[in-house]
Amino acid sequence: MSAEEPEWKRLDRRTIAVTALRVTGVAVVVVVPASFSLREVLPVWAVLALVMTAPILAACVGAAVDGLRWSRTGYRVLPDRFELRQGIVVRSRRSLERDRIRTVDITASPLLRLFRLAHVKIGTGEQASGEAGALSLNPIGRSDAEWLRTTLLDRAGAREDTTGRDGVLSTLDASWMRYAPMSFLTPTLGAAAFGGALQVAEWFGLQSDVVNWALDVLDGLPLAGAIVLLVAAGLAVGVVAATALFVEMWWQYRLEREPGGTLRVRRGLLTTRSISVEERRLRGVELVEPLGNRFLGAARIDAVATGLARGQDDKSASHNTLHPAAPLDQIHRIVAVVLREPVSPAEAVRLRAHPTAALGRRVRWALAAAVAVELPLVVLGLAVTPVLLHIAWISAIVLLPVAVGLAFAAYRSLGHGITGGYLLARHGAVRRATVALQRSGVIGWTIRQSVFQRRRGLLTVTATTAAGSQAYAVYDVAEAEGLAFAEHAVPGLLTPFLERDDR
Repeated sequence: MSAEEPEWKRLDRRTIAVTALRVTGVAVVVVVPASFSLREVLPVWAVLALVMTAPILAACVGAAVDGLRWSRTGYRVLPDRFELRQGIVVRSRRSLERDRIRTVDITASPLLRLFRLAHVKIGTGEQASGEAGALSLNPIGRSDAEWLRTTLLDRAGAREDTTGRDGVLSTLDASWMRYAPMSFLTPTLGAAAFGGALQVAEWFGLQSDVVNWALDVLDGLPLAGAIVLLVAAGLAVGVVAATALFVEMWWQYRLEREPGGTLRVRRGLLTTRSISVEERRLRGVELVEPLGNRFLGAARIDAVATGLARGQDDKSASHNTLHPAAPLDQIHRIVAVVLREPVSPAEAVRLRAHPTAALGRRVRWALAAAVAVELPLVVLGLAVTPVLLHIAWISAIVLLPVAVGLAFAAYRSLGHGITGGYLLARHGAVRRATVALQRSGVIGWTIRQSVFQRRRGLLTVTATTAAGSQAYAVYDVAEAEGLAFAEHAVPGLLTPFLERDDR
């Protein structure tokens, strides 16, 4: 190694203690519930010995293995690249050009925070998952993590702010917590809480007692009243759980722009997270309005950027989320600041509606989905028991209006437009999403037209980009209008494939 090259750095030595505590906790969670079952086949002294020795043994093994990992892992930052070497049995050494590094994300679980450590994930911008797209340092000291983030994201010649919009762009408002329960996560968490309570009761051999107690409480109520009480209790638990999850995810939320053009999101109560997005990688934003939040006039902001991992649909804190659910006027203000525009592109133009033929397609899809649910009930009711026939017609009374209502909502959500340097596309009933995508970020178009679309003069135009989900579609637009939209958005890209009537 030449004298100019820096020395290799190790992970923080305290990783051994962290691993020992983590493995001990896992062993306790596994061994203690199991001991209640083992006491029926083993003497009490044997069960106690197992409970006492298993966590200690697990901690010793975990510490030994992690100590070996610590001794065999090193990293260093060179002027032009970042290097990482690791591995116990199979040794590997990876080198990344610093120009390819696009994100440096920092997370710290409660245990890491106790030791003032952090987990650093260095993203290379590749869309592939696993080691092909990121390097992980877990853990290093908090100060070392911040030094790595600022060093690796420092770009010579990055554009400076000339609009006075550096600094904190948004912070958490406690009133935003009211949007947390307005999602399908709320009943899911409520049902999961009941299941978890039964599982814990089973560990202690009390599951039958809990079930009998619940039946005694519901015994004096009519069937409808018992159902309403169970649903209300589940929703109440779900509301509390969803709100608690929001607080854990978004506590101390700060969105800020750092000098040099990096957007940084910091959030988290128990587990803290720091996510950085270079503005030169930003190709637009997506306004996401789940059904519940849409009723309250709220939306969240997701980044459309190259090299940024994309979360699953409506996870409340996916990796690409820049701003949690908040009132629309606040969201549009933040979008304008993030994109360095006078106004939010989603506010600057009224989106064009789609032909009524698109409504007919959605109504037919909704009716087909309802039939797919009801038909098996009818068949089984005729073949097995008439009770299922009653369930079929009762559920149909509820399902059909809901399905048709969602079809109309999906049609009203359709829209597209162009304003300044952005194209806009909107769709979705349960999850309405409006993307504002830089026209310069579009690298291709996909035109799709099924047999049924062709009969009604519709087609789907999809903009291809290297950012975000890599494809953003304008669904069921009129043929001429869809092609004109694509041609206007990126002049010349679609021209060679258009047939023109010069007569």
